[in-house]
Amino acid sequence: MDWTEGYIAIDWGTTNRRAYRIDVNGKCVDEVSDGRGVLTLAADDFPSVVAATRQRLGDVPMILAGMVGSNRGWRETHYIDCPADVATLADSVLWIEPERTGIVPGVAQRRGQPDVMRGEEVQAIGAMASGALGGAELICHPGTHSKWITMQEGGIVSFHTAMTGEMFALLQSRSILADQMEGTAVDGSVFRNAARASLAGAEPLAELFGIRARALLQQGGSQDAASLASGLLIGADVRAALRSRPSAKEAPIALVGRDDLCALYAAALHEAGRTSLFIDGSQAFLAGTAALVEKL
Repeated sequence: MDWTEGYIAIDWGTTNRRAYRIDVNGKCVDEVSDGRGVLTLAADDFPSVVAATRQRLGDVPMILAGMVGSNRGWRETHYIDCPADVATLADSVLWIEPERTGIVPGVAQRRGQPDVMRGEEVQAIGAMASGALGGAELICHPGTHSKWITMQEGGIVSFHTAMTGEMFALLQSRSILADQMEGTAVDGSVFRNAARASLAGAEPLAELFGIRARALLQQGGSQDAASLASGLLIGADVRAALRSRPSAKEAPIALVGRDDLCALYAAALHEAGRTSLFIDGSQAFLAGTAALVEKL
């Protein structure tokens, strides 16, 4: 099939899936978003879901990225090692159907702290290929597992993952703090004070228990507990990331993803004295898949 006639790009995550129809001019002309993430499907379900997507968006080539290439997805793809650029990613696409349906591999870091990613590499490559990074070399991708990605020489040279979002979700749903953390984390004085505390070296695990202690001693309500916990966790995440990259002190940090999550990280970075810029995650993904398609 001819990729120049248009294609479908799918960002296929653990719980959600978003498919984009790209036309001959490289523009997104239609999209489908649903809850059919890889954990909702058996391995035998993927061919029919892909066929239904083509029926909805067009019988064109398809490029897939994210957890669809994991050991819980359709077909497991091998990780490629850092440094990784658009050419090495394109060369390592796993073809389910030759030149028609391919899965982008993830990226692995084997030296130093072992780490892996699936999906964020496409957004990182897209942010660089589109010119949206400007002078930034450090990308922060907030989420369940936040990624801090160093970009140099046209590709990903190193990265690390923090389980910040997952820890917040566990605290909110399954911890002793769950009754106090029923609200939504928002930027404000509570969030920023907590972020500053972590940035200054406070111990988040001890500070978090203070949420319960204040409630029991009637020294604070639960309406701000989610913001306090989020500020402590994100502040600690930002502190660790900046401490490990002292060479990136002057350049802005690119925040790639959803605007609500990125806004909280931008606030924490501001408290750390750092500037940031926002890049929409969907637009970065589309720019990344476009760069990949050019190399196929």
